Amino acid sequence: MTDTAPDYVDQALVEGAIAIARDAAAAILAIYEQDFDVEHKADASPLTAADLAAHHCIVDGLARLTPDIPVLSEESAHEVSFELRRQWRRLWLVDPLDGTREFVKRNGEFTVNLALIDDGVPVFGVVQAPVGGALWYGVRGGRAFRRDGEREQALQVRIPASPPLRVAASRSHRDARTEAFMSRLSALAGGQVEPIGLGSSLKFCRIAEGGMDIYPRFGPTSEWDTAAGQCVLEAAGGQVLDPQGRPFRYNQRARILNGDFIALGDPSLPWRDCLDG
Repeated sequence: MTDTAPDYVDQALVEGAIAIARDAAAAILAIYEQDFDVEHKADASPLTAADLAAHHCIVDGLARLTPDIPVLSEESAHEVSFELRRQWRRLWLVDPLDGTREFVKRNGEFTVNLALIDDGVPVFGVVQAPVGGALWYGVRGGRAFRRDGEREQALQVRIPASPPLRVAASRSHRDARTEAFMSRLSALAGGQVEPIGLGSSLKFCRIAEGGMDIYPRFGPTSEWDTAAGQCVLEAAGGQVLDPQGRPFRYNQRARILNGDFIALGDPSLPWRDCLDG
């Protein structure tokens, strides 16, 4: 895989996927504006009718847009064996509603995530925020953009990242390792660190547009939680790395769970010095 997107990632595919993400957002909002029930999956994560409505909207839409590319969605991943999907060179990796906990809290911080993976690499990603309507997308080797209605602007990470360093923090997943990381980063930055709570893949997008600087995540996430945001962030000049400094790759293991990672805008930030050990 080179540092450019494959030729088939053309404008028709980009606009088609954006339209699908917007349709899914509309399906989510139709339920968000009403009373809804909350069920729980086997792992105790919440599930609502909005997750399922967005899932069907996306799967049906992608089947029409790219009938030869399989889809791995959070809501149907249990139906696909690793023996099958390991044969997929290309696939769509989809989270129909990223941030269901934020959806249930009604704080608006949830997204629709679509990522196109080629040989393990995210080559195109879309992140749609149903509340507010903002949409971010990026193409590997190209640019990242934010689209609000018909208005579009190119994105660029904040380099150099000067104090105060703005650290993206999960609304629903804060732990002792994250607090320790931020404490060490604060010491290196002369105490000038500003933690900002934000849900879902919006954290990647906020770094991509220069509104935040770094997002440390310790503990499990799923591949569909990060792939689209990673593509947007990388197209804006940022990185998503594991603790050894390697870029994240997808559909490489039987487990769908990611390991720890650091998402950052400025690659010169001393993030390694803030890790445990």
